[in-house]
Amino acid sequence: MQDVRNVADLVRRAASSGADRPALRWHDRVITWGELDMQVDAVAAALRSVTDQADDSVQADDDNAVAARIAIALPNVPEFATAYFGALRAGLVVVPVNPGYTARELRHLLADTGAEVIIGTPAVLAAVATVEAPALRHAYAVGESAAGARPFAELLAAAPTPVEPTAGGEDIAVLLYTSGTSGMPKGAMLSHRALLANHAQLAAIEPQPMGADDVVLLTLPLFHSYGLNTGLGAIAYHGACGVLVERFDPADTLTRIRRQGVTVVVGVPPMYVAWSLMGDQLATAFAGVRIAVSGAAPLDVETARRFAEVVGRPVYEGYGLTETAPVLTTTMGEKEPKVGSIGRPLPDVDVQLVDADGQVVGTVDDEGVDDDDLEYDSPGSPGTDPGVMVVRGPNLFSGYWPDGSGGPDANGWWFTADVAYADADGDLFLVDRVGDLIIVSGFNVYPHEVELVLSSHPAVVESAVVGVEHPYTQQTVKAYVVRRPGVTVTAEDLIAYCEGNLARFKCPTAVEFVAELPKSATGKVRRGELGG
Repeated sequence: MQDVRNVADLVRRAASSGADRPALRWHDRVITWGELDMQVDAVAAALRSVTDQADDSVQADDDNAVAARIAIALPNVPEFATAYFGALRAGLVVVPVNPGYTARELRHLLADTGAEVIIGTPAVLAAVATVEAPALRHAYAVGESAAGARPFAELLAAAPTPVEPTAGGEDIAVLLYTSGTSGMPKGAMLSHRALLANHAQLAAIEPQPMGADDVVLLTLPLFHSYGLNTGLGAIAYHGACGVLVERFDPADTLTRIRRQGVTVVVGVPPMYVAWSLMGDQLATAFAGVRIAVSGAAPLDVETARRFAEVVGRPVYEGYGLTETAPVLTTTMGEKEPKVGSIGRPLPDVDVQLVDADGQVVGTVDDEGVDDDDLEYDSPGSPGTDPGVMVVRGPNLFSGYWPDGSGGPDANGWWFTADVAYADADGDLFLVDRVGDLIIVSGFNVYPHEVELVLSSHPAVVESAVVGVEHPYTQQTVKAYVVRRPGVTVTAEDLIAYCEGNLARFKCPTAVEFVAELPKSATGKVRRGELGG
């Protein structure tokens, strides 16, 4: 087989190595790598027949046209994997979409990407039917039928003759929507190169976190960069087996871990918070788990300690961003990972810590801190001054859609907006986030987007949104609202209004009414002066 240049090549390689080995388990259904490879061929052939392989109307830069975009709005079901790898094998660009998005959010993504095809649930397709999406030409429903959509089974019915990818390397594979601290979400352009590089980086850790004999829990949403590449992509890279779970329920997932023989768990803090309180049931379920990893948001120290006491093994923490495909640092590879640390950079990842004046206060790689002049106290205490993490590596994205703006500079460095310090051993610790981004259960919430919805309510003069601590989701959204004089509106009214226009994780869980918002001399709201 040729060198792997396209992410879908991983499926072909896994099928060549063991066609009869299980690739995916979903409820009572088992799909082997050989079966998945044939399904991917069928979908790839069908998608090629209904799309133009190159759309010259939108450019990623001045030289290269970007292939047609296909939106996938599905939960963790086998059809997601088939559609994802099939689209990539067809040479298309995948736009993973949260199936819980409202019509307003779907309209933005479809308009921004110019997606020609959408594969989704009947509920998603019903919402799409109500919005204007000029570029959309084909819709396929998974599950029940949907008006105006064809069944996904039609794509699977195509003759499964081998399809060779027409894209790879620096070609864009995925548009994953994310953002900084304000505005509507932006599409991070992740190339095949970036996605594949992150697998190679993680595989270089010793002992290797995942192998062909592992059974991996896939309960993280596949439309999220963490679930997509560190979960689904990783099992394809190693030829392992993934157990698909559509909805996280603490007791149910522990039962599945035990019954399915899960050996690797890739999770987020809320999962470990819930599990850590389940005592004997947790210990029994995790008896066969080799590695448990937490990412997407910091894991609180008490949960990490409680979990380790019950299970007898630590939770390994990692740090990353959508723009880095997604993992940058990890505590995996350390015999005794420090609680609260995000570990060291992956192989081939360099991290600089830069202060407010733009001066480098420390440089860190997988070997530790590269500065002999620093004086340290003890492991875990700051060995460098805190600084914004500026990173470089082959797993970085190609900039934001559609023009590549905001990507790595000419020397490959990219500003993360996260502040950290390195301790005496070169392990990194997050300090704070630059700006106002809110992270709820590992998902980014952009204050400005929520404020736009709130301010569109006829009873609201203006609003400001902040993140506040939450024992289960780490953060939750709180809104401060100035009511229009003479108008009556309750907190419940505004929360319900948001639920009709935003995904649930973005909606405020608390609303406080104020006479005015604190502002700077230029009229900018001072969110830092708003209470928790």
